[in-house]
Amino acid sequence: MGHLKSLELSDPERTSPPDRSSANSTQAHSAGSRAWVWLLLAVLAIAAFWYYRSSHSKNSQDPAAAAGAPGQPRPGGPSGPGNFSIPVVVAATTKGDLPVYLNGLGTVTPLNTVTIRSRVDGQLINVAFKEGQFVKAGDLLAEIDPRPFQVQLEQAQGQLAKDVAQRKDAEVNLERFKLLYQEGVIAKQQLDTQGASVDQFDGAIKSDQAQIDNARLQITYSRITAPISGRIGLRLVDPGNIVHSTDTNGLLIITEIQPIAVIFTLPQDQLPQVFDKLRKGVSNLAVEAFDRDNTDKIASGKLLTIDNQIDVTTGTYKLKAVFNNEDSSLFPNQFVNTHLLVDTRHNLSLIPLAALQRGPQGTYVYIVGDGNTVKIHNVTVAQTNGGVIGVSAGLQPGDLVVTDGQDKLQDGTKVIPNLAPAAPVSRSDAPATQPAAPAYSRSSAPKTTPPAGTQTGKGRGAKP
Repeated sequence: MGHLKSLELSDPERTSPPDRSSANSTQAHSAGSRAWVWLLLAVLAIAAFWYYRSSHSKNSQDPAAAAGAPGQPRPGGPSGPGNFSIPVVVAATTKGDLPVYLNGLGTVTPLNTVTIRSRVDGQLINVAFKEGQFVKAGDLLAEIDPRPFQVQLEQAQGQLAKDVAQRKDAEVNLERFKLLYQEGVIAKQQLDTQGASVDQFDGAIKSDQAQIDNARLQITYSRITAPISGRIGLRLVDPGNIVHSTDTNGLLIITEIQPIAVIFTLPQDQLPQVFDKLRKGVSNLAVEAFDRDNTDKIASGKLLTIDNQIDVTTGTYKLKAVFNNEDSSLFPNQFVNTHLLVDTRHNLSLIPLAALQRGPQGTYVYIVGDGNTVKIHNVTVAQTNGGVIGVSAGLQPGDLVVTDGQDKLQDGTKVIPNLAPAAPVSRSDAPATQPAAPAYSRSSAPKTTPPAGTQTGKGRGAKP
């Protein structure tokens, strides 16, 4: 009993129950840790699901990208079981001529420009033209008050009549003096004096006639006419003003624009090509004028001449071309781009500029061959004109060259060829006998069956 009592009367600190707040805190901390772990696992699962969906969607939309790096086959590529192909744009090689143009910068310059001034002093009483009007040589432009000159004409005519009458009287007296001298009545001196009087009146008559002609000329000058055919600019003097022959501004300016000239420059290195043509008597070198953007042709003309010296400050020389300008499309002082045709290269293989590639081995193109596989062909470029290239070696007419998508290709890559749409080009950028974008004959190419959902294309030598 004593032993049991000792157990019952143990220390209160030993027998007191454990602290409940401490236990609850430990349980809460353990539950919070488990919640964070589950949350992290959920986030990772969602991220993995999103990555799988985006990767699958990208591969289904871009079969060329799914094929692997550009130019590298992947499982399912040309050598794999899936047999995937890369869509490309192709154009057919054609045979033709390619013109050789020399391009320069030019300014439209009138062949003749005349500032119309009054040749007499007087009041401007009539303006017979409209600003911007086209006139022909001899058309009336303006009138100066002619009445002062008409008065001068009448005065000169009156003086002439007076001198003619006096000469007639002097001539009659001369005949009398000759008879009197023969009879010995008068001396020889009187006869000579009378003869001199007749000669003086002859001189006075000629002077009077000159005054008459001058007055008539002033009347003619009072009517101002066009010395050349051309277009009138803005009026510089209004009717009612007093004009003088010494006025510097003039009444108006006439500019000849039909025909009109273009003065342009070319580098001195291109002088032998042009000068050799002129020296051989070729005087019909064609020149085409294009707008500031060098896209739209404005007019066509021919080369007139070249300057006799080279500008040492710019290393260029000047040329002058003439245009009929019947539609007035060229305007004085207008800036234009000029294309001078100096030669034509014949029998070249023509391909678009986009098909040409450059590498360590030189210039080459991708040709679509048998089985819609591409091969690298080295080519020799003979001439480039705008968006067209003339190849002298390496291509045959009908070869399909790749014009878009070359960055994904290598020798032997399988492709799906698609025809390049024909684009309109300017005449100077196109070859002389062939279009800039050669036509692709669908009937001459066998059919190929592309994967579902891919645009149908044609390829030379493809399996049906």
